[in-house]
Amino acid sequence: MEFKQILILAILVGTVAMFLRGRWRHDMVAMGSLLTCVVVGLVPIDAAFTGFGHPAVITVACILILSSALQQSGAVDTLTRTVLPQSAGPIVTMAALSLLAAILSAFMNNVGALALLMPVALQIANKQGLPPGKILMPLAFGSILGGMTTLIGTPPNLIVAGFRAQTGDGGFSMFDYTPVGIVIAAAGLIFVMVFGRWLVPTRQRAGAEGFETGAYLTEARIPVGSKAIGMMLRDVNLELEKGDAQVIGLVRNENRIPAPSPFRELNENDILIIEADPEALATALSALDLKLAEELRDIEAQEKAAEKTGDTSKPISRPAAVKAHNIDERKDIDIPEADAKDTKKHPDNHRREAIQSDDIALMELAILPNSGFIGRSATDIHLRTHYGVNLLAVSRQGQRSMARLRTMSMKAGDVLLMQGPPAAIQDFATSLGCVPLAERSLRIPNNIQALKASAIMVVAIGAAAFGILPAAIAFAIGVLLAMVFKVVSPRNIYDAVDWPVIVLLAALIPVANAMESTGTADLIARFLLNWVAQGNAVIALALILIVTMTLSDFMNNAATAAVMCPIAIGSAAHLGVNPDAFLMAVAIGASCAFLTPIGHQNNTLILGPGGFRFGDYWKLGLPIEIIVVAVGVPMLLWVWPL
Repeated sequence: MEFKQILILAILVGTVAMFLRGRWRHDMVAMGSLLTCVVVGLVPIDAAFTGFGHPAVITVACILILSSALQQSGAVDTLTRTVLPQSAGPIVTMAALSLLAAILSAFMNNVGALALLMPVALQIANKQGLPPGKILMPLAFGSILGGMTTLIGTPPNLIVAGFRAQTGDGGFSMFDYTPVGIVIAAAGLIFVMVFGRWLVPTRQRAGAEGFETGAYLTEARIPVGSKAIGMMLRDVNLELEKGDAQVIGLVRNENRIPAPSPFRELNENDILIIEADPEALATALSALDLKLAEELRDIEAQEKAAEKTGDTSKPISRPAAVKAHNIDERKDIDIPEADAKDTKKHPDNHRREAIQSDDIALMELAILPNSGFIGRSATDIHLRTHYGVNLLAVSRQGQRSMARLRTMSMKAGDVLLMQGPPAAIQDFATSLGCVPLAERSLRIPNNIQALKASAIMVVAIGAAAFGILPAAIAFAIGVLLAMVFKVVSPRNIYDAVDWPVIVLLAALIPVANAMESTGTADLIARFLLNWVAQGNAVIALALILIVTMTLSDFMNNAATAAVMCPIAIGSAAHLGVNPDAFLMAVAIGASCAFLTPIGHQNNTLILGPGGFRFGDYWKLGLPIEIIVVAVGVPMLLWVWPL
């Protein structure tokens, strides 16, 4: 083994280990791997950033933008209402949702497809009295299965096509993935539809009043005149338990007490950290005349602003009943509301008017895996001043944070209870990458724009599918047309791009090339073939598929494809067989991450709303992965003979 091969192997092992550990973001790890390769001389300096111009990277970025155009124009909403049955039973509804998710994922980003359909699934679960996870997991798995059926369905397919192009045979075309992918997807979907209801764990029960996302953590202050003043914490907890709530912490004079004594006497302005189910929050607050801390901060801020400007002619009214809605219905909850004042004197006039609007809503939002809120707190993003909304509570499945609510660092899959005008909440969700867990009534489909978005996507797909233009050029033209016809706003167009994924792909492509140029990929391939597959091409093909699928369950699927493609090409060369079947095995394996919530972004997205635990996925996911191998290997041998 040569020294350069030892170096690249060490870097590769370290990269995979950091991917699995998950402490750093995938794009950071990939960029660190690339720069290390440059510093030690494995990647030439002038080739370090060539990955950013790679056709696969350009195509992924363009697909994300066009997917956003379909979403924002309301094209998918119209399709959903048209296709989904309105009065079907749970099995038929689950099957229709999963199938629609698979079809959409074949032609748009599968995370976007799930984000569009998830609110519909939650409403259906609510209406039919099902645990939300019973529909969410089949929906997520259906979107993942559908992505493997076309070139643009998922980033790994584009990466695999790029590596095939480097071999001199040209990249795979739009529907080269379809014969094998559609059979595997069909087999997986049938299994999900038949057995999903029994294999998906029942974690939370959805009743007539909505669904459960796990307990919220919220902050409630003891205001003047509250019944809680002078009470011992033990007595407060006994009162709150009647509403399925409990105090898990106390803040006094900005000092947090994580495990206060049950005999501690409570004072005015103490802040109680309360754990309660979403439906129990109102009961917990009203039982002892407690007020949400964020609401009181709003009133105090307005009072201070009025004092500074001398505008104290009108008092700010204290608690008034405000109609608020949670999920898909409206409920009465005692929330303080400030009277609308003459705010023209204040520099943040439009934000204060938004907070004081009569149309105040409560809405639950799930944080997407690529959200700009991840790793940041409400204070970091200046939530109230920049967006005019309040963070009232956070639900983090199975975990408790010791941080204050406004300084809590957010994670993917967290469910947020937001308060504010619906338009402001929607603006916040769109800007920072959150999905409402309710019907998106604010997105009113624009038929003309939806038609434009659909036509642009169809033309771009057709140009790439029939070889009129390379995929990257076809979809880049599609993005330009979307901007020209104002289907997407030119000013906000780059917000649709998942930049961490783009950086990940661009950084790992030169690293993968270094594996090939140093002969390391060939070395690994020979080891697998000689010691495991014993020179048998069919066993080697199955091995490539299984290894790729296993890695994809624990690390980013795009990174998995970039690592495994050189090994697949080297294995085929060593055996003297057609590499296409091996590359297709990588594409399939990289797409099939069903065992863990971290293997695919869609699995992460349903973790909180479905009430799932880390070990819940394999019960349905493991049989699907066995089906993928059992169906995929014969199909690969038939469609792509060795």
